[in-house]
Amino acid sequence: MANRWRGDVPLVVDGERCEARLTLGALAELEDSLDAESLVGLVERFEGSRFTSRDVVALLGAGLRGTGKHITDAQVADAHIEGGPMAAAKAAAELLARAFVVPE
Repeated sequence: MANRWRGDVPLVVDGERCEARLTLGALAELEDSLDAESLVGLVERFEGSRFTSRDVVALLGAGLRGTGKHITDAQVADAHIEGGPMAAAKAAAELLARAFVVPE
């Protein structure tokens, strides 16, 4: 996909290939929905492997909505993520990492 922004994270949800991206709106949504004092606190939870499944669901949901997919966190929680929970956690961590990459 030539127009893919380098912040996009590929993901297969219920057999459908998707892209996830943390937009500014998605980041604001995460601040409201998760018990993190800041997004830096959320990043630190992932870096220290102290994240929860709720964190992963919220990140993936926000990221999928960031690319225009109409999906709720409840639907993400019930979805089959190709690669299982570890792949979902890796994609969530990658979303966070890419959200804070400064463009060259």
